[in-house]
Amino acid sequence: MLKCSLAQLTCFTNVLVAAARVITATRKYDRGLSRLPHEELHWLDVPEWILFKLCAFIHQCLNNKAPQYLMDTCSSVATVPGRQRLRSAGRNYLVVPRHRLATYGRRNFVIAGPSAWNDLPNKLRDISLSRTVFRSRLKTYFFSYY
Repeated sequence: MLKCSLAQLTCFTNVLVAAARVITATRKYDRGLSRLPHEELHWLDVPEWILFKLCAFIHQCLNNKAPQYLMDTCSSVATVPGRQRLRSAGRNYLVVPRHRLATYGRRNFVIAGPSAWNDLPNKLRDISLSRTVFRSRLKTYFFSYY
């Protein structure tokens, strides 16, 4: 999935909890602060939020509502000449190119975007969904983790 350092995730999570405390007027040592962003504010955690934004942007790329240089990086498996008969061609998978760098290669949009898209369930990889319906279903999918 998403590779990010633990220090970065901790920093972002602390900011998220602090913002939730400010919005809901709770004190620092109150109980249930870890559930506060999910239950009352309907916020995703930082790793899921990053994946949400990444998948939403890939959906825009597939619907031709993104810059051309990014749309060119999102190619379906069904459009590759040697792969039309594969099972992945009928499931709306995207081609994930090979990468060499183990640390930064997976964080590149060209690799992270199609990988996140391919990890979604079949009902979410439907390109014909409108932007609002897709985002609503995607957020519901990520909230099922909690």
